[in-house]
Formats: sequence, structure tokens, C-alpha cells
Amino acid sequence: MQDIKKQLENLKKEVQNCFDCPLSANRTNTVFSDGCENAPVMFIGEAPGKNEDETGLPFVGRAGQLLRKYLAEIDLTENNFYIANTVKCRPPENRKPTNKEKRACEKYLNKQIELINPKIIVLVGATALESFITEKITITKARGQIFEKEYMGKTRKFIPIFHPSYLLRQHSEEINSPRYLFKQDLLKIKSLI
Repeated sequence: MQDIKKQLENLKKEVQNCFDCPLSANRTNTVFSDGCENAPVMFIGEAPGKNEDETGLPFVGRAGQLLRKYLAEIDLTENNFYIANTVKCRPPENRKPTNKEKRACEKYLNKQIELINPKIIVLVGATALESFITEKITITKARGQIFEKEYMGKTRKFIPIFHPSYLLRQHSEEINSPRYLFKQDLLKIKSLI
């Protein structure tokens, strides 16, 4: 059996040659992943933005830099996490990906989850939350909770967190502010691994 790294490389090539939905028409690069293939934590975001489309890496724009800053502050490094998105190509004008677009990429994301087999899947923002948690719940109410559910033949732990782009508009780090809650959620995730 091929090792996980090789299987992920092959899957990445498959994604680079994917034209299953209209998002592929305007992409500069596909945005597959970043991080470690045997990470205990997998972050799943919404979709690539402009910076991600240019670099081919997830979470490298302002919001991604903020996420990585908070992860570094609590000593979660790229050896501890793996990052992907619900879709692998940038939606025009950074709009939310449609259900059809997410379904077109679902096979790739599911294969990433299968190969990484993380202990915890962190759902970054409302779009990722809606993609995995079927209960009608807002990100504000869901954030920080542990949802255990059967997914791809295994019971998996999902933890929603605010999207860091939301935090870019929230500057306070006072108790119960979004930034404070975000950091508490990351600390909780770290304690679970």
C-alpha cells in the first residue's frame, strides 16, 4: 500500500486536473492543503480567497495569517495540523461556495479526511459547519462545542470555530469577545490532542 504522503500527492494531482464545476474555469491554482499528513487536527475552511488562489496554499491571506498567529501562540505547529477547504478553487468575488460546488469537491475532501484520519476535525466558520453538521445551528451557538457523529464509517469529533475573517473586524480580546472565545476554542482543541 502506498504511503499517505504519496497518496495525498496523487490526490493533489487529481484535483489540479479537475474540471467538475465552473470554479475551475477562473482559477489560477487549485488550493489543496497545508500541514502534516499525520496531524491529529484537521482544519476545514470555506474556500480559497485571492491570496490562496495565487499561492496554491490555504489560509495565507490576512485571515489565515491571524489563524496561524493564534495557533503559534498556543504551540500548535504545522506538525500538529493539516488545513484544507470545502472547495479547492476560489469562488468569484470570494462568494460562498454553492452546494453543487461543494459536492463536486466532496470526494477530494473525504479522501483527505480518510488519509489524514485526524483525531479532531475543526470546522472553520459557518460554511464548513453547514457542510458537516446537519442540525440547524449558527456558528455563534455551535462554536467550541464537540459534535461526535458517524462520518465515513467512523465516529469523528467535529469542533466548529469562528472564521478568522470574522475576527479581523473584532479587535477586542476582552473576556467573551470573539477573539477571546476563538483562543479558548483553540486551547480546548489543543487539550483534546
